[in-house]
Amino acid sequence: MTQRMPALFIGHGSPLNAVTENRYSGAWAAIGRRVPTPTAILVVSAHWYVPGVRVTAMQRPRTIHDFGGFPQALYNMQYPAPGDPALAQKIAGILSPAPVVLDTDWGLDHGTWSVLCHAFPEADIPVLQLSINTELTPAAHYELGQRLSALRDAGILIIGSGNVVHNLQRYAWRDDNAAPQEWAQQFENAIVEHLEKNNDKALIDYPSMPGAELAIPTPEHYLPLLYIAALRHDGESVSLPLTGIAGGSISMLSMQVG
Repeated sequence: MTQRMPALFIGHGSPLNAVTENRYSGAWAAIGRRVPTPTAILVVSAHWYVPGVRVTAMQRPRTIHDFGGFPQALYNMQYPAPGDPALAQKIAGILSPAPVVLDTDWGLDHGTWSVLCHAFPEADIPVLQLSINTELTPAAHYELGQRLSALRDAGILIIGSGNVVHNLQRYAWRDDNAAPQEWAQQFENAIVEHLEKNNDKALIDYPSMPGAELAIPTPEHYLPLLYIAALRHDGESVSLPLTGIAGGSISMLSMQVG
């Protein structure tokens, strides 16, 4: 029987983490060494936030450089992992009756490859992305995550890539090591507490949490967490490979289920 894979939420932060050796990229590399080798990887990335549910279904997904104003080395980065159209079709079936588009245009955005280039640098494992549907409620996103549970028993590593606190307007652009703003630290602490207490209802109802308007001014970076929280089986542990606030207002929290 295939070993049940863990599931991960990764706070990916700046695209520069792809080409920087720091405590974030080091933690992602350590995660890649620690988890069992997956048969495939499915990523729910904050940077594919579109109407409808879509899953990448091409043989060779392109590396998307979905940012501007960074050093050329970042634009030179490629992550040439294969895709898996047959798995994409299987995922569409698992998510039924939700309509799922088999997408051959998107590829791998930096929410995916900036993490995987450290965790799985050989780029030899099939990688797919699942979009975040702009039209769904947080509860509906959580329910989609629950439907993906069977993939863990098929050796597939599911990763949510975002940030549980993500406020670029308050970011200290000249000092990545700036002290955390009080509201950002309080919100990250609250999320950690809910994760440790298995309080998924509070995670789903995050807009009502104190500080949410500042911590999550738009939802796309937070929602991947709900997909991973939904994958936890009864009795499974939750660990936190990484915590901390970058630039005062971006949480780099990572969470592992199983």
